[in-house]
Amino acid sequence: MREVEADHRNRLFAIFRSRYGEHLPLIRREDVRGFMVRRPIWLMRPLRLEAVRREAASMELETQRFYEKAASRTTDIAIRELLNDLAEAERGHEATARTLEQTHLTAATVKDEESAAQRLFLLQVVQPALVGLMDGSVSTLAPLFAAAFATRNSWDAFLVGIAASVGAGISMGFAEALSDDGSLTGRGRPILRGLITGLMTTVGGLGHTLPYLIPDFWTATALAIVVVVVELAAISWIRHRYMDTSLLGAAFQVMVGGALVFIAGILIGSS
Repeated sequence: MREVEADHRNRLFAIFRSRYGEHLPLIRREDVRGFMVRRPIWLMRPLRLEAVRREAASMELETQRFYEKAASRTTDIAIRELLNDLAEAERGHEATARTLEQTHLTAATVKDEESAAQRLFLLQVVQPALVGLMDGSVSTLAPLFAAAFATRNSWDAFLVGIAASVGAGISMGFAEALSDDGSLTGRGRPILRGLITGLMTTVGGLGHTLPYLIPDFWTATALAIVVVVVELAAISWIRHRYMDTSLLGAAFQVMVGGALVFIAGILIGSS
């Protein structure tokens, strides 16, 4: 295949030199009208292997059609022959890809690819989101309920909760983004991880802060406690679903930690 491509390239250079001389101008693919447009690879990450195969097949097909269309428009016999040969070479690439896929893409290989994709999803999305949600749900309990029981004023508690949630989100987002660039660990792009972690941290804190928009203090507090229980239960389920942790074990760990922080906030606020 490489020999064929080298032959096509040499023929193209020979035709160009015979007509325009030795000067070869810089021409990029985007300078050729009608040629395939390839998206930058950084816009397509993360890519599963199946998506990579589809992208490669699409590129081969688009390139083949470009050569065929260009050949139908030219009146030069040598150029038309070269373009037809290039289109035929692209068809050969597609046939080779299909053969390789039938030979090597076994059921075991597909299962391994799916397992690897799931691990990457856990590492790059679920884990940062879970870390943020746990931190936002637990770390903001103490300042929120401390302010609530110290002032017995829903609006003051709401302001403290908002400040704690947003501040924790910013802090956790930067900490996650700066902790690892992902090049060695495979944890993905740091900016994306930081955004996921920061957003989920803020969401975790806002959940039990929003009830304090209710003017009545005790009604707001009762609803906030219910929201906290729901948040901790959701975290326990996510850990059980994605982190291979037993549901009871995850619930015990999360609930105990949340309860300790919650009690600490109430005691501090009531003192």
